[in-house]
Amino acid sequence: MAMLELYLIRHGVAAERGEDWPDDSKRPLTSDGIAKLRKEARGLAALDVAIEQIVCSPLVRTRQTADVIAETLKSKPGVVTSDALAPAGTPAAVIQELSKYVRKGSVALVGHEPNLGELAAHLIGARHAIEFKKGAVCRIDFEVLPPKGSGQLRWFVTPKMLRGLG
Repeated sequence: MAMLELYLIRHGVAAERGEDWPDDSKRPLTSDGIAKLRKEARGLAALDVAIEQIVCSPLVRTRQTADVIAETLKSKPGVVTSDALAPAGTPAAVIQELSKYVRKGSVALVGHEPNLGELAAHLIGARHAIEFKKGAVCRIDFEVLPPKGSGQLRWFVTPKMLRGLG
């Protein structure tokens, strides 16, 4: 039995960058992005994913993603934000943040690319980043958190696969 099940989730499809959203941190999910995310969250529920805590970046699109997942899962996890998951965050800052929730047993981090892909690689000891499409999810299990241990990649699912399950 793993000490911690960690789920890395990339935010859903957001409004395009541009004149409508001069402040990138406020770009919301599109209505289509929310609809797809709901199906993806149902896919996670179909996989019997039970998350106790969700930590997301402070940006609007990640908070919306976290909220959709939280309201869909039976475990009804709490949602908090952390600057460690913002685009300027580092793997070290994320690991430090994660250590606060290790007693929860299962934690999801909702963030951005390329950060998530780099974080996933760092956590499993891979040399190259893993590419996360919008809404993709991976599960990494830990006996001991880095830097003392490294995680084991249990699965990685694309948004399309999740929607198929949902």
